[in-house]
Amino acid sequence: MKIKTFKVERWMNEFEDDAVYNLGETCIDSLKIGELLTLCGEDPDTFLKSLKDTRLTYGHIFGSPQYLEGVAGLYEDLKPENVVPTHGAIGANNQVITTLIEAKDNMVCVMPTYQQHYSIPESIGAEVRILQLRPENDFLPDIEELKSLVDENTKMITLNNPDNPTGSWIPKEAMEEMVEIARSVDAYILCDEVYRGISEDGSYMHSIVDLYEKGISVGSMSKIFSLAGLRMGWIATRDMDLIHQIHERRDYDTISCGVLDDMLASLALAHKKKIFDRNRAILLKNREILDKWVQETPGVHYVKPVAGTTALVYYDKDLPSYDLCVRLIREKGLLFTPGSCFEMEDCVRIGYAFDSKLLAQGLEKFAEFLREN
Repeated sequence: MKIKTFKVERWMNEFEDDAVYNLGETCIDSLKIGELLTLCGEDPDTFLKSLKDTRLTYGHIFGSPQYLEGVAGLYEDLKPENVVPTHGAIGANNQVITTLIEAKDNMVCVMPTYQQHYSIPESIGAEVRILQLRPENDFLPDIEELKSLVDENTKMITLNNPDNPTGSWIPKEAMEEMVEIARSVDAYILCDEVYRGISEDGSYMHSIVDLYEKGISVGSMSKIFSLAGLRMGWIATRDMDLIHQIHERRDYDTISCGVLDDMLASLALAHKKKIFDRNRAILLKNREILDKWVQETPGVHYVKPVAGTTALVYYDKDLPSYDLCVRLIREKGLLFTPGSCFEMEDCVRIGYAFDSKLLAQGLEKFAEFLREN
């Protein structure tokens, strides 16, 4: 099976280690193991000593009860049996798409988005129809355009919410309209929700599985939990027939997740409020740092992100985004992600959910580059 180069991952693989100012990072300031344990009320020395008696078997094939219950608790009235553990959200997206999509199908992909959502179905031979988000509409989907893209052979609509890379958030009312369109043709909605969970005011953020019986939510411990190193994710859906199909597919590429990964993820899920409170403070502070910089810096503009950890910033230079970002890493030690990694130009994706001082320094390096060129 031939598949296109995964642009964003290839970019990060090639350049991330060279960054002095890594504004390509999309996880909220990653936790050390000791920080996680202390935040969760565990004595690090006692906890780590207890690990010596942990047997490193395959563990719970379908996830520990603690992990399944913890993930189910991120949704409204979801049961543990509605959750399938995966190797990160990247494993979850792959399992859902390869389980459901066949060459005879068509699907709608809301873009810009994570490349898995269109390149995997294309590699299978499915027809992928694009619903492009536009800045003039605050990067929110055009409902009438979506209606025109679906038909009786549409198997799935797929999207990010919150969106990567723009940081937009589709309100519940608009999501309900999308659900009605999907329901009219009996299509699934796959919603990559890895950035969902931390609202500005602490209120609950709706999920596709709260709204639609054929909704599929993908999540992970990476972005909002600051635990990318665990490589733990999940699929959540109320469609039990799909759960059974995914279990069969999963035997080929997962078997189980790591025992230690499951243990630490379960601990974090049990103390999610403490982690979310920490991470919300980082997000809110840094979102304002970014916004102030954009407002004060000539030659850049954006739609202010309202959720997630990323923003799409446009620049007024006649320079392809890949070339711009290569020059930034080589001349300034500054890592952005080119807009071209998301099939867009004249823009870069900026991650802003880490050390505030480093963020400000990195943004100043970009302003310096713009002044010099």
